[in-house]
Amino acid sequence: MPSSSSSSPNNYSTKILASILFAILLILCAGAGYGEAQLSPTFYDKDCPNATSIVRAVIEEALQTDLRIAASLTRLFFHDCFVNGCDGSILLDNSSTIDSEKGALPNNNSARGFDVVDNIKTALETACPGIVSCADILAISAEESVSLSGGPSWTVLLGRRDSTTANRTAANEALPAPSFTLDELKASFAAVGLDTTDLVALSGAHTFGRAQCQFFSDRLYAFNSTGSPDPTLNSTYLETLSALCPQSGNGSVLADLDPSTPDGFDADYFSNLQVHYGLLQSDQELFSTSGADTVDIINSYSANQSAFFESFVISMNKMGNISLLTGTDGEIRLNCSKVNEDTYGSSATLIAEY
Repeated sequence: MPSSSSSSPNNYSTKILASILFAILLILCAGAGYGEAQLSPTFYDKDCPNATSIVRAVIEEALQTDLRIAASLTRLFFHDCFVNGCDGSILLDNSSTIDSEKGALPNNNSARGFDVVDNIKTALETACPGIVSCADILAISAEESVSLSGGPSWTVLLGRRDSTTANRTAANEALPAPSFTLDELKASFAAVGLDTTDLVALSGAHTFGRAQCQFFSDRLYAFNSTGSPDPTLNSTYLETLSALCPQSGNGSVLADLDPSTPDGFDADYFSNLQVHYGLLQSDQELFSTSGADTVDIINSYSANQSAFFESFVISMNKMGNISLLTGTDGEIRLNCSKVNEDTYGSSATLIAEY
């Protein structure tokens, strides 16, 4: 089993602070098309000053009975931002006008944590009705989930607004598949303005959470239709996974994405890749693709957890600013699973616009 990565040197706090300041500067100075300059870490200070602490309290309670929830909430933010931007569209249920992204192949019977988001929204609506968007709930939840799991904490820029529609087709097309090659992964990230460093850093979120057997079983038995296992799989790890996920077995059985520290946020994910313990093909591709420029990044993160944390913070801020709705665009949903008109009728828009 791969050994755990060591934590940061004495200048850890200084580096994280510098990375956060750099990320904020990058966002505020970026070009048009993202709307970053309209976001602010103090966006809710006047109308809902306890927003972040309310989100954290609900997640802390959820973690008491579900250690997976931190990874699940972080994944929701990723899956939201990659589909038409960080607008809370992944939270919408099917309706007469909504083709829910929850039914897309990457999300169906896989994306989870919607109940916790609903609990957060209920708590926020009690404290400050019609103020905090569902899109911002996802952004705050991701940061709090990472922090509560031992990862870095960062200042979340706020002020996103919620979409009034969803796009299942776009979800099927935009979200990276677990079988993607490195070239396909790079193309998927580039399509939303993220580069190779972002790809590796954000893939590091697979340091916690689970994946179903159905998303990697082909690596165990018929990789690329060869009838043989993926040659990049560590032989001992292959035996372990084959016992957990027998051929023609239950595809919904769960495996740890990080067999070393499955519920902790650390750099072990990268150490695992170095010894071919990547669970998903899309994970191991980052290290095992011949001549890949991602290898040096992985080696850097494995050797220095602080470097990973710094990059992760910057990439999360960058991802969190994809194709935003701000100002008067969209709405502030009163129920994260429904647009306001479907929730309370046309008057709901006025309630959430003051």
